[in-house]
Amino acid sequence: MILDGLGPRICILGPSNSGKSTLAEAIGRARDLPLVHLDQLYHLPDTDWQPRARAEFVALHDAAIEAPRWVMDGNYSGTLPQRLSRATGFILLDVSTTISLFRYFRRSWFERDRRGALEGGKDSVKWSMIHHIAVTTRSNRKRYDEMFARVSVPKVMLRTPQELAAFYRETGLVY
Repeated sequence: MILDGLGPRICILGPSNSGKSTLAEAIGRARDLPLVHLDQLYHLPDTDWQPRARAEFVALHDAAIEAPRWVMDGNYSGTLPQRLSRATGFILLDVSTTISLFRYFRRSWFERDRRGALEGGKDSVKWSMIHHIAVTTRSNRKRYDEMFARVSVPKVMLRTPQELAAFYRETGLVY
């Protein structure tokens, strides 16, 4: 099975609103792996996405990756090297900017109990997030492609919603 080949510590990366948290939860349920949403470690609960102090986030991140088993979603490039050094499997989602923006608006306006949400937080449309998705993510794509080529653990790249849906079907995952 594809999922078994990814081992007990799976790292999921991709643009904002690409489906990382939903996939992480599905894998966590299927493989009985503890779930770590990096957004929840990086941001303070009960806020409007206010970041923690960097040292506090790094300490939470480093403690989480030391566990023997996990599925972890989120990018946070400053802690990516140590995360990848512990990962036994890697999944890269790379949906288009248009799809990411559509999903961002949908989750901000219509999804109240979405996967990976910040405890006590409320999603809302923010210009800074639109800029991040539309501009910053474009420059990250090349870097993620290069990183994917260098990663030596078992890996999967899913570039379209159709490829992601096929992955769910092929692995027996449930949304």
